[in-house]
Amino acid sequence: MNLEDIGYNSIVNKYVEDIGLDKSNIGRVVVVFKDRYIIRTDSGELKATVTGNFQYSIENKSELPVIGDWVHLHKSDNNRALITQVLSRNNYLERRTVGKSINKQVIAANIDFGFIVEAITENFNLNRVERYLAICNSANVKPIILLTKIDLISEHDLKSTINTVDKRLDKVPIFAISNLTNAGIDEFKSSMIKGKTYCLLGLSGVGKSTIINTLVAKNMIKTKAISKSTNKGVHTTSHRQLFLLNNGSIIIDNPGMREVGITESTDGIEITFDIIFELAEGCKFSNCTHTHEKDCAVLNAVEKGNLDKSTYDNFVKMKKEQFHFQATLVEKRRKDKTFGKMVKNFKENKNLEK
Repeated sequence: MNLEDIGYNSIVNKYVEDIGLDKSNIGRVVVVFKDRYIIRTDSGELKATVTGNFQYSIENKSELPVIGDWVHLHKSDNNRALITQVLSRNNYLERRTVGKSINKQVIAANIDFGFIVEAITENFNLNRVERYLAICNSANVKPIILLTKIDLISEHDLKSTINTVDKRLDKVPIFAISNLTNAGIDEFKSSMIKGKTYCLLGLSGVGKSTIINTLVAKNMIKTKAISKSTNKGVHTTSHRQLFLLNNGSIIIDNPGMREVGITESTDGIEITFDIIFELAEGCKFSNCTHTHEKDCAVLNAVEKGNLDKSTYDNFVKMKKEQFHFQATLVEKRRKDKTFGKMVKNFKENKNLEK
């Protein structure tokens, strides 16, 4: 197996050549266990950690290796290595960390397509799908909606749900599958492109690990039975892992996300809710918030039924989250800058005393 089999391309190669790295010491992160990694190279898989100097030099955790990253290694004995550098990322998926903190978590890097996996059961939620769309669009990752567990509903309900999704998210490809009956699996698999990297995104229990097992045709990941009382799967993935499929495409499995927090990026929301931004061009005020203003083209469209109210409500909620994140981030940076000046002044005063 060579690096090209796991996604190495002309973009990565140009970066490697431009900074003068040895290609034989380049690998891709294929498994992440907290602070330990498995890296796949031309010569096989290596267990790796980052160097102490690397950890000391980074400004935040988002610079640490994540699944899908290309890294430069210093190899040692016993199939072990030290990661000395993370190569420049083509893109990366990120979300706000769970809880009240304003930190960001990088989910995966160098992704071509994002499979937004949603179980088509009573927990089905289009607002949540739009959140994943915003994350993908922010990173310039092409989204694909993957509806699972279609064996649990009738054919009529399935068609109705697909029509609803297609109407609200008309520009996003949709696949509907059953891991139990294999319905839709062949069409889904045939859509995947050799050499491209796909990432599974979704809640725990929507069937992501079972999808991996179906695609790889092996029981690579342990799965648990669906609860009879809730028709929900049980979370089983505890780490991020990259798999190479027989058709040459690459797929990343992720632990389920309990929360899909929005960061300060504006591009993702603008692309996801492009219909609202197009309508906004007709608003009376250029700084219209589309919440209460007179002659707001967006509010008028909602009132007349030309804009889905659920889409509008989700847009407003996500914009509020984004604004809060931006404001809190600005305040944090201001405090960090003030603290930095205080430390600098303290050091200068100490030097004057000597």
